[in-house]
Amino acid sequence: MRRNFFRKIVLFLILGLGFALHAAEPRNLSSLKAEIVAYVDTGAYRTDLKAAVAPAQAYMLERVARREPGERLVVVLDIDETALSNISHMRAFDFGYLPAEWDAWVARGEAPAIAPVREFFQAAHALGVEVIFITGRRERDRPGTEKNLRAEGFGDYAALWFKPDSAKITTEQFKTETRKKIQAAGRVIIANVGDQESDLVGGFAERAFKLPAPFYETK
Repeated sequence: MRRNFFRKIVLFLILGLGFALHAAEPRNLSSLKAEIVAYVDTGAYRTDLKAAVAPAQAYMLERVARREPGERLVVVLDIDETALSNISHMRAFDFGYLPAEWDAWVARGEAPAIAPVREFFQAAHALGVEVIFITGRRERDRPGTEKNLRAEGFGDYAALWFKPDSAKITTEQFKTETRKKIQAAGRVIIANVGDQESDLVGGFAERAFKLPAPFYETK
């Protein structure tokens, strides 16, 4: 009797777990895509971008005001969905990732600037702060990326670091190691700005500032 009782308890727990998993069914993909499109088209995304960049700009001003003699201050920027927007490309393919189409898009260098970040870039130059780009794009993407950055008002940067074509490390590891090299060379990274957590974690920057990232996630 006791054995049967425990069997019933186990069966009840299994059934309950199955019900809980079923109850946690994710939301409809089409609905989520529609919400993202609305987030962009209503201007909410643009508003959130401005709000996210504002603290970075304020900190840069405050940090420059107390710069020590001889300090080489730097801000680090990501590229995709930070300096440049790929929304039109993503929407053209229903937010799917097609490697050949993505490579062609990057090579054409047609992504528009994200205006608040371009303003931040320009403010950094006016204050004598260097700007370094660190991107998860591969070295093979350099020609199209450089063309795009120049066309969109980001041409006067101090350095542009790409992930090596053959690299096996994650984007997070690559970006952390690169910031470490920058600081070891005598620069002080006062602000690190990106839309992904992988852009920002790992240290080697006084402050990190995250932009909204509703479209995808990278590691």
